[in-house]
Amino acid sequence: MKAIFQRVFSASVKVDGETVGEIGPGALILLGVEQGDTPEQACLMARKAANLRVFTDEKDKMNLSLLDIGGEVLAVSNFTLAADCSHGRRPDFFAAARPEQARPLYELFMEELGKNGVRKVEAGRFGEHMEVDMRGNGPVTIPLDTRDWEKA
Repeated sequence: MKAIFQRVFSASVKVDGETVGEIGPGALILLGVEQGDTPEQACLMARKAANLRVFTDEKDKMNLSLLDIGGEVLAVSNFTLAADCSHGRRPDFFAAARPEQARPLYELFMEELGKNGVRKVEAGRFGEHMEVDMRGNGPVTIPLDTRDWEKA
């Protein structure tokens, strides 16, 4: 499972011109589910995202997590994170999980964010074309991959 964690002042997502998710300070998380990903990985990703210390303290050090600042999350499904660009100029997405596998793991990820203490979790619409707006804070953009943690 892969994610892009972006520290934001605010973020929103629209589908067909309608705002379906909107947050204040916190994180925009793009989540990519790959073939073979498990519920355990969704739980691990949520725990990592909730506790990742990338928000600044009073000394301007990245020492605080979403939980510490009372931050919010906008979680957007993004199968393109599974892109393989190693051959040619057109990426392939064979590693991306099929929707029937990916949707439950995406929903579990969001549920687990709440269980881990994130006070507000908003979402895009799975499988839809979305317009995502964000006002970045930093910029701070952190790639996360559960497979890297398994190797460590």
